[in-house]
Amino acid sequence: MEKITLFYLENSNIKISMQIYFNEKGQLYFDGYDTGKFVEETFGDSDYEYIYTIEPEEVYKFYPIFNLKDGDKPGLLQAIKKEFSVNKAYSLFGEFMLTHDIKHQRFIWH
Repeated sequence: MEKITLFYLENSNIKISMQIYFNEKGQLYFDGYDTGKFVEETFGDSDYEYIYTIEPEEVYKFYPIFNLKDGDKPGLLQAIKKEFSVNKAYSLFGEFMLTHDIKHQRFIWH
């Protein structure tokens, strides 16, 4: 299944890329990556990675929230894109999952 870009920005100080997709295990995967001069000055390293992993049994909680048929993965990705295509997508998506009691794993590396 294709990867959906939620947010992308590239300039002389920073490159930001956030994508959401289903991996081969059927997990919903939010993959964010920042790199560049700003990241190095802020974190002391040249890149910053942030990920959410949502297991298939938790993914089903999204469908009624977005008024989608169970299992409509392409529709879900598009609904998430419509709702979270901003620079704060990672934070907003995390808050959304907490509000709706959607269990997920969070990973941050810098």
